[in-house]
Amino acid sequence: MAKKPTAHSRHRKDLSDMPDWMKKKACPDRHKYLSGKRVLPRNLTGKEKLADVVDDAFLAYNSGRLREACQLFTKKMLEPDVTVGMSLSGALTPAGLGCSSLVPLIKAGFVDWIVSTGAILYHDLHFALNYPVRMGSHTMDDTELRDNDIVRVYDVLLGYSDCLMATDEWLRDLLVGPEFQKEMGTAELHYLLGRHAAAWEKKAGLKDVSVLAAAYRAGVPCYTSSPGDSTIGMNVAGVELRGNKLRLNPAIDVNETTAFVLAAKRGGGRSGVVLWGGGSPKNFMLQTEPQIQEVLRIKEFGQDFFLQVTDARPDTGGLSGATPSEAVSWGKVDPTKLPDAVVCYTDTTIAMPIFTHYALAKHKPRKLKRLYNQRNQVLKALTKEYFIHNQVKMLDGSEPVY
Repeated sequence: MAKKPTAHSRHRKDLSDMPDWMKKKACPDRHKYLSGKRVLPRNLTGKEKLADVVDDAFLAYNSGRLREACQLFTKKMLEPDVTVGMSLSGALTPAGLGCSSLVPLIKAGFVDWIVSTGAILYHDLHFALNYPVRMGSHTMDDTELRDNDIVRVYDVLLGYSDCLMATDEWLRDLLVGPEFQKEMGTAELHYLLGRHAAAWEKKAGLKDVSVLAAAYRAGVPCYTSSPGDSTIGMNVAGVELRGNKLRLNPAIDVNETTAFVLAAKRGGGRSGVVLWGGGSPKNFMLQTEPQIQEVLRIKEFGQDFFLQVTDARPDTGGLSGATPSEAVSWGKVDPTKLPDAVVCYTDTTIAMPIFTHYALAKHKPRKLKRLYNQRNQVLKALTKEYFIHNQVKMLDGSEPVY
């Protein structure tokens, strides 16, 4: 026996023979839902520009999200008043994405500050030092590779002695130098390394192959959220055993990155994030808003723009796959700005070159903000607002100085 429809059940009406005026009366919102661009792309010929292919043929599913990401970035996030933070995770530099994509984005002024895994920045140094990184195969015998002094990053091959070990030796020689004998944040560490990387680029007759060198030249501060979790950090720890005085203070990084976001808002501007992958760099970049609101108790509302490329699922509960709507509950994203939030589920190695090409094709370079040189200034402003909002004194009872 067939079930009887419940009171709240809805039956689809046959509108095929209904006049337009009756359709509008029966379905008053129908035209709103069907107001999108018609899916009827032209045949591809092979002569199109890549940016036009994105606009005209990336119409649905994750190609549609990549198109939305490209358009959001170029039409809104690259406005002069927007401060753009970019997080980086995954083995991007060994895959050549530093050279092909990140360096051009930095040079064009399309990224103002960076949070990266240490590994990405470590492997970036191979390129500055002109140590070859080569294409290989993911099917190679790893025992045989080890016997032949080679390490593998999926289908990328690096010499163990003449690339990894040589880079380590270069690092150790630098880290015991006089400019490193103090406490500092990772932005200063990477700025100093970037200065030397830029010199080695020039010495090798190379141009624009190193992210750290490009960031140094552009004044883009580069942070790593877990400084001990990379070969750079491992070498810092190694020379400490010999009495080296370099101390990395993560509190400096937390306060400086938070100050960049607050300064963008207090200066009448906006703040946005571009997140390549997830992990610790994503969290470190997004925690700036909870730091402002929850810890420092300063009134703020969240990031204005959220753009992520990830292959992580949201239903596992991990931060890597957490959506911008979930981030609203933490204060990380302004709830009124969710229309300006895009998540594309794909591989960064596919999306980043397309995204970079599109941005360079569609938007002229921006004036460099050179936030590295503004760290002290914005930190003083953050400190002042913290004490005003919290009405506290220094721990020793003295009045704050800012």
